[in-house]
Amino acid sequence: MALFEVTLFAVNEFILLTALGAKDAGGSMTIHTFGAYFGLVVARVLYRPNLDKSKHRNCSVYHSDLFAMIGTIYLWMFWPSFNSAITAHGDDQHRTALNTYYSLAACTLSTYALSSLTAHDGKLDMVHIQNAALAGGVAAGTAGEMMLTPVGSMIVGFIAGIISVLGFKYLSPILEEKLKIQDTCGVHNLHGMPGVLGAIVGAVTAAVATQDVYGEGMEDVFPQIASGDFTASAQGVRQAISLAVTLGIALLGGLIVGFILKIPIFGAPSDAICYEDSIYWEVPGEESHHDNQLTAVRTEEVEKLNG
Repeated sequence: MALFEVTLFAVNEFILLTALGAKDAGGSMTIHTFGAYFGLVVARVLYRPNLDKSKHRNCSVYHSDLFAMIGTIYLWMFWPSFNSAITAHGDDQHRTALNTYYSLAACTLSTYALSSLTAHDGKLDMVHIQNAALAGGVAAGTAGEMMLTPVGSMIVGFIAGIISVLGFKYLSPILEEKLKIQDTCGVHNLHGMPGVLGAIVGAVTAAVATQDVYGEGMEDVFPQIASGDFTASAQGVRQAISLAVTLGIALLGGLIVGFILKIPIFGAPSDAICYEDSIYWEVPGEESHHDNQLTAVRTEEVEKLNG
């Protein structure tokens, strides 16, 4: 899957940034939207109806959630650097980092607020805090280097946090029950929907770009507009087309790769032992439990074959 996905990612990135001339410094389209919807389609193709046999393992415990928050904190701190890494040095890079920070800050506030509001007892959900608090960085990826302004960045981040929490709370169960998409880590809520939001914000922001606002910086952010090759509205259209192209390549590519991965030679584990780390990893203290479990599963499979 990695071999195919990275190849398709590179093709999509070339079409967007070179052929269409789109701007996507933080990768809202090329990284987040593409990766999320590619993975979701692969998950749909690979879905197995008997996963309920091992669904009880698809959960976490308090200390693992707490440990995972370290990753969230590091991502939160370094997301401004990630979005601004390939932008022009100077004002453009500073603006991208600041816009991303404003978006992340507003997103965190809306995430905490909505997580508490949607809980029946007003408590915070660790899954929301670990994931939705980062959605602002995803949503600011495309328009971060543009004149989004601090207020615009905070509005984008606030909306990103809301749609991400609502996605975890209400949309993920629908995807699993109705569409048979097992989104184990909630990529649709953290990367998919905020990525699409970021692409839309980028298209709108590009369409209203003017020389008066950007000044000499127009050449760094929108070189084609500065050179007179096409207008700001045309740049906005190219941004919107880029989103459509990304979704098309991700969905079609995921469909094809999903069917390739269903070929029996890849040896997927049986439905009864999915979500089990000890199939592939050494898990200290659990060897005997795992051996007994495997024996029981194999006995059950042999009895089915015999009877």
